[in-house]
Parts: sequence; structure tokens; C-alpha cells
Amino acid sequence: MAQAEVPPELGAQLDHAVAEATGALEELSEAARGIHPALLAESGLAPALKTLARRSPIPVDLHVQVNERLPEPVEVSAYHVIAEALTNAAKHARASTVSVQIELAGDVLLLAVRDDGAGGADFTRGTGLAGLKDRVEALGGRIFLDSPPGAGTRLRVELPLGASSGGVITS
Repeated sequence: MAQAEVPPELGAQLDHAVAEATGALEELSEAARGIHPALLAESGLAPALKTLARRSPIPVDLHVQVNERLPEPVEVSAYHVIAEALTNAAKHARASTVSVQIELAGDVLLLAVRDDGAGGADFTRGTGLAGLKDRVEALGGRIFLDSPPGAGTRLRVELPLGASSGGVITS
């Protein structure tokens, strides 16, 4: 409707903005479904996440405190967790901002994603979070979800750099 109402000289700019936002959501969705970019394989987690955050349709406050390459399964899983969380924040939670923090704590990669959206997310609704749970557990990691209705969503993931047992905790 907005595109039909703007003056013709602004129409092309609005069309471009809509196309960019649509493309960003499609890229996030592809990433969440298991397709990861060449940049992740070539350059590592930090550069790939910076690109992912830059393409997000909502602002992302990204803090990656990991400068070294990690085992490939850990990098791929971390990337997909962040991609799915950004997709959910934009598409389902209608968040206006997302905060992402990534750091190493000994032999564990810690991911924390928080949004200011609608909340109400859980592992039993939809396939996205269930897929993340499976991905994290397959590496022996743990995933924590806190998403009270109306109060945003907080997702925390612990991915061991080596093998161990893991689980899921919700609150």
C-alpha cells in the first residue's frame, strides 16, 4: 500500500528497499535451513556473522570475542543458531533490535542472543528452534531458552569445542 501512495520519484527507492529487505529475510531463512555461506568456510565465524548481521532487516548489536578459527562443526552450528535467532526475531517476534554475544570460556563457545520482540517462543512450536536444539545436542552442547510472552526472547547456547554430553533447559 505504501508503494502505491508514494510519489513516483520515491517509488524506485522504496521498491529497492523492499527488495533488499525481502532478500535479507530469504538469505537468513536459507542459512537457518542448513546452507552456510562460503565466507564461513573461508574466513571463519566472525566475518560470516558480521555479514549476516549487516544483512539483517533489524539492527543487530554484534559482539564476537573470538578471533581464532574453531572446529568446523562448532562454527557451522554457531552460525546456524545465530541465523535462526535473527530470522525468528525479524519474522515472528517482530523485534526492533537484537543483541548477539559470542565468546570462548575455556573449551566452550558461548552464544547469547536477545531480542526485544513479542516473546512466547518455545521448542515445541515450529521446526526452527527444534532444529537448533537437535543441532546443538548433536555436538554435545546445551541450549537455554527464556521467552516469556511480551518480554522478548533470550537464547543461550554452549557448544563444546570437543565431545561431551549435553541437554536442553527451558524456563
